[in-house]
Amino acid sequence: MCDTFVALPSITSDGSIIFGKNSDREPNEAQSLEYHAGRTGIIDKEIQCTYIKIPEVKEKYAVLISRPFWMWGAEMGANEKGVVIGNEAVFTKIKVAKKGVLTGMDLLRLALERSGTAQQALHTVVQLLSDYGQGGLGGYEDKRIAYHNSFLIADTTEAWVLETAGHIWAAKKVKEYYAISNGLTIGAEYDEAHPDIINFAKKKGWNKKGKEFHFAKAYSDWFYTTFSACKTRRQRANQLLGNVAGNYDIRAAIDHLRDHGTSNYRPDTHLLGNRVCAHAANSLSRNATQSTSSFIAELLSDKQQFWVTGTSAPCTGIYKPLASIHDLPDLGPMPNAKYNPDNLWWQHEKLHRLVLKDFRKRLKVYSSERNQLENEFIKGFNQSVDKAGFSKSAFEENRKQTEKWIELIKDLPIDNLPGIIYRNYWKKQNKYAGLKV
Repeated sequence: MCDTFVALPSITSDGSIIFGKNSDREPNEAQSLEYHAGRTGIIDKEIQCTYIKIPEVKEKYAVLISRPFWMWGAEMGANEKGVVIGNEAVFTKIKVAKKGVLTGMDLLRLALERSGTAQQALHTVVQLLSDYGQGGLGGYEDKRIAYHNSFLIADTTEAWVLETAGHIWAAKKVKEYYAISNGLTIGAEYDEAHPDIINFAKKKGWNKKGKEFHFAKAYSDWFYTTFSACKTRRQRANQLLGNVAGNYDIRAAIDHLRDHGTSNYRPDTHLLGNRVCAHAANSLSRNATQSTSSFIAELLSDKQQFWVTGTSAPCTGIYKPLASIHDLPDLGPMPNAKYNPDNLWWQHEKLHRLVLKDFRKRLKVYSSERNQLENEFIKGFNQSVDKAGFSKSAFEENRKQTEKWIELIKDLPIDNLPGIIYRNYWKKQNKYAGLKV
């Protein structure tokens, strides 16, 4: 489960386009924040995606991506042309192909590598969808999960939402802001669509004679869409975007992706994954619901800047600036599903899981200091002449503060013991990862 949003210049404080996503996956599914250079000229005839090979293209743009360590595709990212994309799992009435297709994450990475504008990226996804199909097994440990995809695509001038159901698709140009959260949202109005979008639904009996066609109503699977709690999360995202219309900025975007809907939130107290900042809690309804990476892009015609955690649980971590897709500091060795404190993702994961033992109390110990540090990053980064150097220093400070906060909270007495199901779930996750907390 994931949440993605975009805010256009009409509601941002500086006339930029601000894009953000929380990638929600399994708790030990570490994500790798990576830069891949572009190139011209075919080096290899084929490219190996997550499950299938497809023909290579002559020109590929450089990309910054956040990628679950075991797959080729990406959950979110940007390219050198200022195109950014985030995808969402959506659940439809069309059967999902589990073999011989591209995953939604493959489609996202391929679109970033091959597209110079948001609209080109939309058409790249549509063409790949037609040529190779979509689906595949989308889980790391959970090999049952498979889904179709929606995409939020933006560049420095515009944004589009693209939603799919098998080979069928609809796309809508964003006007002021938009949020997507694991459910189809496009209704009777759209700007582009598959030519058979209405007839296919009618043949299946999903659009009754005499009724106005509504894409989401016709193609959505009721059960999985309902229990993904996507409507609750999307409603909250729209509220957060609308509440600061005209003043939406990086601080607002960070607070948005950290949002739990209430100030007294505890991650062990609810059944469904109905919060923007998502926390795993059990193997039944909240397993693939851990926000494992968070990404914000600030897009202007003359520059693109990024704010990333590179870690899970944005409510417990630090957003750091990147001056461009090229300026990614050293994050340590490539992560996998096992604890390695030399890697940025796993170093923070120890702090995160210590916080989970008494969430409100332990987070309160350092959250104000963390927020102040981020505010200093925002102010200093905007004023800095050497933004690449500033970014490197911010990542180094992140490492330092994470270790300090681990020491501050690791031996604190627990005042609010989480429920037994929640404790056992995380005990199992920690054992699998080889992480002692």
